[in-house]
Amino acid sequence: MLGDDEFRAALDGLPGWSGDRSGISRTVEAPDFLTGIRVVDDVAAAAEAADHHPDIDIRWRKVTFTLVTHSEGGVTRKDTDLAGVISDIAERHGAR
Repeated sequence: MLGDDEFRAALDGLPGWSGDRSGISRTVEAPDFLTGIRVVDDVAAAAEAADHHPDIDIRWRKVTFTLVTHSEGGVTRKDTDLAGVISDIAERHGAR
């Protein structure tokens, strides 16, 4: 699990993400429903490749991603790394 200072520094580098050391989340809004699903599909592939899987909640055009490393009891570098990948994927699809 990340320490307080390391967590704050990591979160500062992840615009749109919020939370605390017990978990981080971000909601993105896609231009339309199918684009939101494409974002989820690309995130699923990236998560599988990283062997680290977010909780995903789909609400029409809004998709919320939540990350925590349960086995470590909180947010780790795996979470912040995947958060950056998720942000890149969302941006590539025009989801904000």
